[in-house]
Amino acid sequence: MRNRFHSICPYFAIFPESFVGEHLDATDLDGVVFDPFCGRGTAVFEALLRGRKAAGCDIHPVAVCITKAKCNIPDSRKVMSRIEQLRSSYYYVPTDKLTPEMKEFFTNCYSRKTYAQLRFLRANLDWKNNDVDCFISALCLGSLHGESHRSKRVFSNRMPRTISTKPVYSVRWWQKKGYFAEYRNVFEILSGWVEYRYKSDRPMLTAKVVESDARRASSEFPRLRGKVTDVITSPPYLDTTNYREDQWLRLWFLGEDATSRQRHVDGRHLSKDRYWKFLDEAWEGVAPLLAPKARVAIRIGGRKMSKKEMLKGLSSGLARATNRKVSKIKNVKSSTIERTQANSFRGAKVDRAKEHDFCFMVE
Repeated sequence: MRNRFHSICPYFAIFPESFVGEHLDATDLDGVVFDPFCGRGTAVFEALLRGRKAAGCDIHPVAVCITKAKCNIPDSRKVMSRIEQLRSSYYYVPTDKLTPEMKEFFTNCYSRKTYAQLRFLRANLDWKNNDVDCFISALCLGSLHGESHRSKRVFSNRMPRTISTKPVYSVRWWQKKGYFAEYRNVFEILSGWVEYRYKSDRPMLTAKVVESDARRASSEFPRLRGKVTDVITSPPYLDTTNYREDQWLRLWFLGEDATSRQRHVDGRHLSKDRYWKFLDEAWEGVAPLLAPKARVAIRIGGRKMSKKEMLKGLSSGLARATNRKVSKIKNVKSSTIERTQANSFRGAKVDRAKEHDFCFMVE
């Protein structure tokens, strides 16, 4: 049975735990498992479930919150006690100063009472410094938007589960369809999620998870230098989606200003040269953490590069970054990406992107 903490929050561009399990089953190494682009934390969490020490980082706060929550799961009694404490101390938090566009969005996205409860939690959950608050925040992120006509555990009007659609588009679609946001009691939903998630066992181990660019991995994890034997990861794909724009509503809940127009650098590159430079720098950041012998499993894809180009770029970049021998140790496994955002919104006419699984030994 799948561990229920795996799916704590829907997230686009993830690999399944079976991908992680396949590589952990195949390795004969037993050092730290590391993911420098940890996303929803699948690699780190699955490693912990298998009794392996693990760690990870990501540049995006949403990813960090979710991964920290899954990999440092507090006692359920503490979580329920905190939810009840928040419920009993609830007070009205005024709305931020919003643009007319954002004001219309929030008015249509949530019922008035639900929106007020979310503002209160946003103001009172210290997700960066408190494990219990981080876990509750991750539960909130998982229910912040979604298919509310199918689930009573979603706070919002009808939206995708994985991404936050743009405000103007969302409002126009809701009004055209005649959809409105029902009242959802956030505290009751959170309590229900705790009961559901904790039917699965927590890992015995915990993991350090840091909000950081992969290029700074060695400085963020000084105690892991020379101890990482397995890297299992999936870096951003060339010319892929802007994760910050797609997660703007969750970023708002975590404390950022309400805007869907993101100016932050997020690792997305449109040219091959810049993309490979970025990945080369990322491997340089990870290189000092590697043990004398390390296995590196990478899932990567896109529409603009061939499998041959990817193999050459990854192997040569790892060799330059580590100054070691890099050898491919498995046949490349390729597959079509069935669910991309382009296909979700523009249908089957969009060319199907390919992704490939590479595995290297670095020694």
